[in-house]
Amino acid sequence: MSEILALQERVKNTIQLGESHFREFKTALEGKPESKKPRLSKKICEDIGEALVSFANADGGELLIGVEDDGTVTGVPHNEEDIQFMLNAFSSHVHADSQLPMVHNTRLVIDGKVILFFSVSKGIDDIYQLPDGRCVRRKDKATVPANFRRIIVERQEVKSREYDRQFVDNATIADLDILFVQSMADNYLRGISVEKYLQQIGLAEYTVNGIKLRMAALLLFAKDIQKWHPRSNFRILKVAGTELKPGGNYNALSDETVQGNIFELLVRSWEALRPFLAYKTEFGSDAKFEQKYIYPEGACREALVNAIAHRDYTIQSGIDVFIFDDRMEIKSAGALLSTLTIDGLTQLSGIHESRNSLIARILRENKFMRELGEGMKRIFDLMEEHELEKPVLKSENNSFSVTLFHKSVYTPRQLQWLAIFDEYELTNWQKKIIVLGMDDNPFSQKDIYDAMNTTDRNTYDTEVTGLRKMGILIQFRTHGEAMKLSRQRKIPKQQVPRFKVHIPDNNSTGNDDPIHISKVPLNLREDDVKRLLSVYGKVTKVVLPKTPYDDRIQGYGFVWFENDEVKYEVLNKKVLDFGAFSIRVNEYKPRLKGKRREGSLIR
Repeated sequence: MSEILALQERVKNTIQLGESHFREFKTALEGKPESKKPRLSKKICEDIGEALVSFANADGGELLIGVEDDGTVTGVPHNEEDIQFMLNAFSSHVHADSQLPMVHNTRLVIDGKVILFFSVSKGIDDIYQLPDGRCVRRKDKATVPANFRRIIVERQEVKSREYDRQFVDNATIADLDILFVQSMADNYLRGISVEKYLQQIGLAEYTVNGIKLRMAALLLFAKDIQKWHPRSNFRILKVAGTELKPGGNYNALSDETVQGNIFELLVRSWEALRPFLAYKTEFGSDAKFEQKYIYPEGACREALVNAIAHRDYTIQSGIDVFIFDDRMEIKSAGALLSTLTIDGLTQLSGIHESRNSLIARILRENKFMRELGEGMKRIFDLMEEHELEKPVLKSENNSFSVTLFHKSVYTPRQLQWLAIFDEYELTNWQKKIIVLGMDDNPFSQKDIYDAMNTTDRNTYDTEVTGLRKMGILIQFRTHGEAMKLSRQRKIPKQQVPRFKVHIPDNNSTGNDDPIHISKVPLNLREDDVKRLLSVYGKVTKVVLPKTPYDDRIQGYGFVWFENDEVKYEVLNKKVLDFGAFSIRVNEYKPRLKGKRREGSLIR
């Protein structure tokens, strides 16, 4: 019986852990520090009702009355009548039609002071409201208004939402990876036993017949996951081409599956997936070929964790990852919950819904997941940071997928335009502004805001000022002229074109004409060529034109040296030998008017 986690011990542990998405502390006192007095019990009851409704509409949680935000126990110094009034607030201070899924509502004595402890489960069938009809839910450490319709749960989702919380017959502590669970327990609270840890985090309960484990405990910690969930696996298919073909045309180059409990799967699946992200070989700074990641590692890992944590475990299928030539698709079992929408996720407002609330809670508190709702935003931010196309989210009857593309957000022609400004250390936002000025196109203040997808004035000032100082962005229409034109055209001044992109006269190329290079290996980048040719003298610029359909270089390019002496020394060599390959060099001949030939330069 020593492994029964007494409620008083559990509450002490909760206080030590502090407030979180699943825990809230409320004081029972008010007034100046030196003259505290009991708060009105009516106000405390309102706090209790609001907190419990917000927890039940989210992922469940615990509320302590008589504890300060910093964890100091100050107690509830009220009389017996008031305390009973507060203990009944879970019923009296919620909507008459709301019956909260309460676990505990009791009085305890901690450090010699009376506190009130409430615990509520996540609601499954109902949506809970306050007496005035308001609907609220927990988001991180705050209680926020909630859209009633977004919390409506379709009946077919109920089973999947309950799955990780159901108790499993015949499952015992011996079925878990005890050493791993103990390490987790020690990290949680040093000295706590496995049995008490599982009770503390809600994965087990002590009954007259001993410890009863919830399914979440087995999914997270099982020694033999196949005994409890045969499809807790992660499959990776490398496909030749852009579509997976059936039958005799089956074009999977490799098919690898890893399995394990959730914590094992988080590690093993990443180890298996990571090599497929690095098959783009480039010339390194040490004159050796090295692998580079073609997708942001962070975005791939966030998508992987999201699939494992939020999949529907009632569906007997695993997680499939398809590595195509142009994209990667991570497909998990279970459609998007009815309370979420694709549009809502892509707006990156931080909305979230945990199908597996216990699993999500454990992963989050052990730093395997970010703040709830932040994972998807992180994926989109990383893809944008690497100037790649936005991910595509898709929800079907029994699956949800995240597709990442290794295609630039810029067209080949835009990339060639941006290459003119390679010598400048431009931010991603500045590049978007420069693209507005292609073909000598004038653009407005509003165009700049739209291109950067922001309304922040400080961001605008920072990026625009930087470009103007570099001499790249010029203002060809004054403020007064813009005001006059806006009145004439009856449009806002912000929509009047005022800016153009200027190619600085001194582009640091040293001389007007580059040399033409050919037979360039297709896996080289402009930076690689620059490093290679720098052995002859200072290279100020390299341009490698790319194909319009797959963003690959075409095997030829142009190189500028700082002075003519180096330029002609290289031209005299005709062929530059680099051991594993060689590059041919020729004098650059501008394209004749009205004619086209390979090797012409867009300037």
